[in-house]
Amino acid sequence: MKLQRTHNCGELRKEQVGQEVILNGWVANRRDHGGVYFVDLRDRFGLTQVRLDPGMDDLANLCRPECVVAVRGVVEGREGSMANLSRPTGEVEIKVAELEVLNESKVPPFEVQDEIDSKEDTRLKYRYVDMRRRPVNDAIIYRSRVCQIIREVFHGKQFVEVETPLLMKTTPEGARDFIVP
Repeated sequence: MKLQRTHNCGELRKEQVGQEVILNGWVANRRDHGGVYFVDLRDRFGLTQVRLDPGMDDLANLCRPECVVAVRGVVEGREGSMANLSRPTGEVEIKVAELEVLNESKVPPFEVQDEIDSKEDTRLKYRYVDMRRRPVNDAIIYRSRVCQIIREVFHGKQFVEVETPLLMKTTPEGARDFIVP
């Protein structure tokens, strides 16, 4: 991978207009506006719109839903009605100079959106996809932060965290696990 991320998808603002940046993320959406392609690039920090100008059809066709890409480009402002003020990054977009597919993706079993119409069994089976959704992602980050705070408090009181191994034998027949004391 030659395109190492310089910024995340949630931090670009008008102050960075004119800067060259490299973003990595999942393709959330791709729109064709008469040869100009717009791709919503998502990572755990947010969403940024990237623009592929006419003549970049081959690169745009590589951007399938949920594939992971790296893009290098220049931050440009979006003025007037082109700006999407409902997004923190809605006043800027990236004019793509280079795009690299880091990982292709099959068609996901459900769309990665905050609200989805999918059964829980499907979401659990494809947990690695479900974890990209904002509510699930926020819960994971919140849990991580709580655990970090608890560890810091106990560490400050000179506690030592010890993880003892648990020996167990798993049986494939579906019986309960036999735990060795």
